[in-house]
Amino acid sequence: MAAESSFDIVSKVDRQEADNALNQTSREIAQRFDFKNTGAGIRWSGELGVEITANSEERAKAVLDVFKEKLVKRGVSLRSLEADDPKQSGKDYRLSATFEQGISQENAKKVAKIVRDEGPKGVKVQVQGDELRVASKKRDDLQEVISLLKGKDLDFALQFVNYR
Repeated sequence: MAAESSFDIVSKVDRQEADNALNQTSREIAQRFDFKNTGAGIRWSGELGVEITANSEERAKAVLDVFKEKLVKRGVSLRSLEADDPKQSGKDYRLSATFEQGISQENAKKVAKIVRDEGPKGVKVQVQGDELRVASKKRDDLQEVISLLKGKDLDFALQFVNYR
């Protein structure tokens, strides 16, 4: 009898890649002519929060667009980034954004239902905290589940790890 293969479905942000994107954004806004003398800046606030400051609402949104562009180039999914609208704080506008980590119970149930309903038979899905474990006797079934979930347009980021 063959051993059971499995993998985990998680929703995590690679902190190093996000940090690299933030540093690239910071360097670009320091050099670009359209950001000169606008007080535009971007920095970490907390473990997974980003704070953007600028002297106008449009500049703050432009810095966010540059940051998103850098995140995409570094392979970080934009689905995990939640950005607020710019708010005036004194003379400056502040925009805060956070990275969402983990799969909520509601989203985990959604993914499990998709796998049960549309996935191959004999695949088991277990919710383990903020991640899911998918197991099957056939590795081909696991590959099929991965391609099924990649094809779905979910409103949160998924990564597939610990493939055994």
